Amino acid sequence: MIRVALIGYGKMGKTIEKLITENYPDMSVVLKINSQNSEECTAQHLRNADVAIEFSSPKTAYNNILQCFEANIPVVCGSTGWYEELNIVKQLCNEKNNTLLYATNFSIGVNLFFELNKKLAHLMQHQKYQLRIDETHHTQKLDKPSGTAVSIAQDIIQNNSDYTNWNLNKSTQKENIPVFAHREEHVPGTHIVSYTNEIDQIQITHTAFSRDGFADGAIQASRWIIGKQGFFQMKDVLSL
Repeated sequence: MIRVALIGYGKMGKTIEKLITENYPDMSVVLKINSQNSEECTAQHLRNADVAIEFSSPKTAYNNILQCFEANIPVVCGSTGWYEELNIVKQLCNEKNNTLLYATNFSIGVNLFFELNKKLAHLMQHQKYQLRIDETHHTQKLDKPSGTAVSIAQDIIQNNSDYTNWNLNKSTQKENIPVFAHREEHVPGTHIVSYTNEIDQIQITHTAFSRDGFADGAIQASRWIIGKQGFFQMKDVLSL
């Protein structure tokens, strides 16, 4: 039996627990951490689990991961908006032989979308099109833009020399990618990459219909990571 600690028991954590109960008879949730019992997110409690799945908040993700490292259990993290500490966590993970799998989005479809975006970015290099990224999420989402939109922008920058940076909700210098963040009720997540000129438009879109895709991807990642050491991404799970 794979014992799971859920760090963050909001909508995503509850969806993960639901899918584990319904679809994974060899897994069980042995610890649930939320804002009401955050003091229980300690190495002592975490050692009762074989793996942790962390979906908390930008303010708590860093310390939660450090507690998992201290407990010496692998952690799968999907919290976004704490990018300043990510390089520190990577370094600690490798130095101390810990295990972390971090992704801005665990959906299988989104990770395939990432690969399409990289290919399209390379093909569009030096073409006379105006690029923009649009993301739409539910009004309760804490970070803006989404971590997925940031990943999309960074992948374009790495694969297209026309762009060096991105900015939020504005279009100024041509080397900056404008990322527009929209918040609407009951939208799990939509991401659109558009290249437009006066003649035509090229566009790729990923639309999530529910949280289940994100949650099931995180569960699959948690099963894959057990027994491994180091820092991993979702592309490692999917062999992309």
